[in-house]
Amino acid sequence: MVGVAACGSVSSIKALWETRIRRRKEEEEQRRRTLRGGATGSVWEDRAVLSRLKQKLQTEDGRLILRIEQEEWKSLPGCLVQLSQVQEWQIHRTGLVKIPHFISNFQNLLVLDLSRNGIGEIPRQIGKLIHLRELLLSYNRVQVVPEELSYCESLERLELAMNRDLDHLPDQFRNLKRLQHLDLSMNNFTCLPDCVVGLPALEWLDIGGNRLQHLPEDVHRMTKLHTLWLQRNQLEKLPENISRMASLDTLVLSSNRLRDIPSLMEDMSNLRFVNFRDNPLTLDVTLPLRKTKTEDDGEDDEDDREMFGREFMQIYIREARKRAHRVNR
Repeated sequence: MVGVAACGSVSSIKALWETRIRRRKEEEEQRRRTLRGGATGSVWEDRAVLSRLKQKLQTEDGRLILRIEQEEWKSLPGCLVQLSQVQEWQIHRTGLVKIPHFISNFQNLLVLDLSRNGIGEIPRQIGKLIHLRELLLSYNRVQVVPEELSYCESLERLELAMNRDLDHLPDQFRNLKRLQHLDLSMNNFTCLPDCVVGLPALEWLDIGGNRLQHLPEDVHRMTKLHTLWLQRNQLEKLPENISRMASLDTLVLSSNRLRDIPSLMEDMSNLRFVNFRDNPLTLDVTLPLRKTKTEDDGEDDEDDREMFGREFMQIYIREARKRAHRVNR
């Protein structure tokens, strides 16, 4: 009987210590998750969340993608770091308010698409993603872009449209040597940042729907830019050097405050599409009637006949030159 009692006592003590050890491990795991910015649920809860996240994984063109659409995820759990092999995040309309600091663990990440959420800031840890090619944060609440973003040396596409209060970029932004596509539309910029003008690879820029009052005189430094959207700003004049943008083929200037068109723009043979609609231009110019098209005429360039497009620009400049010549006679 004594032996049985002793055996039972040892078993109870062993079970007690195993329980304590298991709880201690769970507490340590909770502390680690808290430091990483993750949830503080139990290990079992984490396993359930992780299982749910794994169901959101898809493979497209050989790329592993985490796709979450229209589900409530105001924060992302720390257990997500166990899926660090993911190469692309597509998380939209989830109410996400924060990019977790443990984002730096995702060294394989190529695309981070978090558009249409409630994100208020970009963490400094974003600079650790040296292989990131696309960062899409349009329709959020971002107010500040950290200088650490300039460490993302592989970044080719950045979209920050419709963040409303965004009005500044750090000077280090010019170090994004591979950035080709930049969307800053519908924010609060009052000028075109010099760090944007200095981007060596930039080809496409939308900064429409801001409060730009002028363009820099050295705008022609953007030698590779082929598309420039400047609609719905407060521009009153264009710098003469805009005519030196040799790669520019699309220029949208609708809904500004322009009074005139620089005469040197007449020689911009590279300019395929331009739009001056809804500007208080000094001269009232209309396009001449064109003869009825026949089969032998070939296809018209519709951009050419745009009411406030390229042909309008050329006619306006010639008319302005004629009037200036008459005044000076």
